[in-house]
This record gives sequence, structure tokens and C-alpha cells, in this order.
Amino acid sequence: MMKLLLALTGTLVLVFVIIQLYAKKSQKSIETYPYSVIKTYDDFEIRQYESRLFTAVTLPSNEYEKVSSKGFSILAGYIFGGNENQEKIAMTSPVAMSLEDSMTMMFMVPKNNENSLPKPNDNQIQFKKEPAKMVAAVTFGGWANQSKIEQHKIKLIELLQKQQITHSNQFYFLGYNAPFETYNRRNEVIVVLDDFSFK
Repeated sequence: MMKLLLALTGTLVLVFVIIQLYAKKSQKSIETYPYSVIKTYDDFEIRQYESRLFTAVTLPSNEYEKVSSKGFSILAGYIFGGNENQEKIAMTSPVAMSLEDSMTMMFMVPKNNENSLPKPNDNQIQFKKEPAKMVAAVTFGGWANQSKIEQHKIKLIELLQKQQITHSNQFYFLGYNAPFETYNRRNEVIVVLDDFSFK
């Protein structure tokens, strides 16, 4: 019985390791939201993001747990073939979510699909052009939740106040990992800046 239990445990550990290695390898091939780092501080950095097109769905809630699950399901349905052409569209990273009373979840459209997107089957899905923007970003690990996001939003506000950097109060959460990834999880809270000069 003990040998069987050890063999089963070893198999489960091996499967887990394989899944994590596959996830890590897959992440390297995923197209990411392009930006340049303008300046690095001790606990945050200033970035310049390029203008890109996103698929988006807005849900009438500001609770991360509710919106992240439902929004992801709606957008994933579209890119996995829930459109007029039954066309699969590559996943990109990160998943973005506006931090407002009605949260908008967004998937970046791959660059080579921007001019040939099929019509979504779900009319909740819209296409949203995000302009080029300067942001401040703070990064944290582990599993994101409402409390952690709010803590890092407050932390970012305080860090910007300390450096006398003004912002637009337009905050986003960025999540970089698939749900089954457990190691080296990356999450960020960013805010669009009003104006920035090197300080």
C-alpha cells in the first residue's frame, strides 16, 4: 500500500512539474503588450506603452473575483472560435482590467490580426483602441485578489505622491499568468500619468 501511495505521489508531482514547465515555455511564445521602461525607481517604474487594439467586455461590478472569471470566459470564448468565422485567435499577455465601478476586461489583439478580426458571436464584446500612454507600474507576485490589488493601488499612489508625480486616476490591473501556473506569477497595477519629466 505504501509503495502504491509513493508511486501515485511521484506521478502527481511529475505531472505537476511537466505542466509548470509547459506553461513557462508557452509564456515565452506569447505576444505581450509592448512598452519601454523610461525610468526605474526603488519600488515602481515609469513606462511608455504603444497604442494597441484590444477585445474588451465591460461588466457592472468592481469586484475582481466576479469580473475576472466572467470576463475571461466571455473573451476566451471569442478567441477560441466564438465568432462568425469560428476562427481561433492567439492568446496574448497580459490580461488587462480597468479598476473602475464597472470594470472592463481586455485581451490585446495580436498585431497580425488587427485588420482582419471576425465579428464576435457575443454582442457584449467590443474592440477598443488603447492610445499610446505613459504609466507608472508596481509589480507583485502570487495570486491576485481584490485586497491585494487595492493594497498595491494605494501603494502606487503613495509612491507617486512621494516623488511628486501626478496621475490621471485611471488605474488598470495586469495579470500575466494562466490560472494553472503556480510559480513566478506576475501581477501589476498601473496608472496613466498626466505628465512626466525626469525627476
